Amino acid sequence: MKDRPEYIHEAMGGQIQPGQIADYVLVPGSEKRVEQFTTMWDDARKIAHHYEFLVYSGTLAGIPITACSTGIGGRSTGIAIDEMAALGGKTFIRVGVTGGLQPGFKAGDLIIATGAVRMDKTSEHYVFIEYPAVADVEVTCALIAAAEKLGFPYHVGITATASSFYAGEGVTCFGGYRHSKMDHIESDLKAANVYDWDTETATIYTLCSLYGLRAGRVNTIVDDPVTGQYNPVGEPNAMQVSLEAIKILAGWDAEKKKRGLKLMLPAFPEREEIAP
Repeated sequence: MKDRPEYIHEAMGGQIQPGQIADYVLVPGSEKRVEQFTTMWDDARKIAHHYEFLVYSGTLAGIPITACSTGIGGRSTGIAIDEMAALGGKTFIRVGVTGGLQPGFKAGDLIIATGAVRMDKTSEHYVFIEYPAVADVEVTCALIAAAEKLGFPYHVGITATASSFYAGEGVTCFGGYRHSKMDHIESDLKAANVYDWDTETATIYTLCSLYGLRAGRVNTIVDDPVTGQYNPVGEPNAMQVSLEAIKILAGWDAEKKKRGLKLMLPAFPEREEIAP
């Protein structure tokens, strides 16, 4: 059995040096969203641009932070997680767009994923399919607390991660081609109370669990159920929630270290004491 060799993607093509990746890493799909994130930080510097991976590090309210684009799908996402983990990343938050599956969901709603149906295929090369793709409890609670604080509409539940953008989500492809196996995938996921689907979350959750790292995800629904059109109205909200969650996590992590705690969660919702 061979040890891990040096690949073309090692340290993003050798562009990243030790110490340049923060503990807290945002992993959006697009390079554009990475650049948008940097405008919301105190400061930022580009440290790598390698294939679809654009990497910036900086600070947010004095907290060291990194953003790395993953590209689309499990294969490139797996590379991003492996490389960022090897370079020091410890907490990963996926921020992206998604298609809602349940009735009543609206374009702009946020979906905080507690777990993911492993239809991504990539994660099967890491561990047997029965292994669950689950979010870290602290990261999930921080995302919920952030959404509550900012007042954005959100839902918390299970997502599904497809292995392809068209056929993998039951969409009719070029020339009207369809694979009959996928004819009922959307209705089956709805019946299973799956909230939405994307092409990255299961890969992120599986790898981070295997590596002993924390991961969470907040996506915004962009498939407008009324018009059927792409509507990115909620993207800024998802980005703000992820950044607020990092501030919350950094505070918890500092308090845990100070008090010798293993876990910290919010007192949520806050309630007045009930008189006896």
